[in-house]
Amino acid sequence: MTWRFKQPSVLPGFGLTLGCTVLYLCLIVLIPLSALFSKTATMGWSRFWQTVCDPQVVASYKLSFGASLAGATINAVFGFIVAWTLVRYSFPGKKLVDAMVDLPFALPTAVSGIALTTIYSANGWIGRHLEPLGIKAVYTPLGVTIALTFIGLPFVVRTLQPALADLDLEMEEAAASLGATRWQTLLRVIVPSVMPAMLTGFALAFSRALGEYGSVVFISGNMPMKTEIVPLLIVSKLEQYDTAGATAIAVVMLLASFAILLSINLIQWHSARHQRKEA
Repeated sequence: MTWRFKQPSVLPGFGLTLGCTVLYLCLIVLIPLSALFSKTATMGWSRFWQTVCDPQVVASYKLSFGASLAGATINAVFGFIVAWTLVRYSFPGKKLVDAMVDLPFALPTAVSGIALTTIYSANGWIGRHLEPLGIKAVYTPLGVTIALTFIGLPFVVRTLQPALADLDLEMEEAAASLGATRWQTLLRVIVPSVMPAMLTGFALAFSRALGEYGSVVFISGNMPMKTEIVPLLIVSKLEQYDTAGATAIAVVMLLASFAILLSINLIQWHSARHQRKEA
């Protein structure tokens, strides 16, 4: 009789760690999400469609997705500039600026919302200069976008910093030796090299903005059909003991967010694959 012994794994405890991983994901992610769909299924298709297509709900969808997309796009541009400055240059107070990037992580969301409302109000430090120009930030979609941009900046900066630090300087030198201008080097060498990291930061900032509540609820004013975001609408449904209606709106947000993030990941995968082929 020939005995065959299983080849030992290079990493010990694989079975135990895999079991713990699956159990943890089930408890934290899969079971709550399945409960969300299960509760929504109790209301019937007609009531579900009526709930998610209500004009007030549709207006909140447009504001949440539009403001989140705008905030993530702004962060993708200016987050790149901030990350580039922190990686490539040395200047007095650099460590302080680097620490300030993480400020939205450290601040409670309600504190950030109150601070932004105070600053951008009609008599605030920034708002008093915007009012004469006819720009009103507080209690408008602009204020929602400002709040979502504020909480999403660290995701882009912290994702881009390692990619910019690992960027090969010889590629830039080679482009310059071949006659490329600084803008051409930036657009054709640097940006394509860090594009996967930029898309990752964009996706993180976008997904974080979609679920934001505390920093937006103060500066938005919560006016139905104008400045009411989806998380606030869900909380309002729960306060009215309409749990099925709240889960229905949450399911639509979940599916839409998943589709958008999947599209971003596919673009990121295609960009990384294209870079590997060129290399």
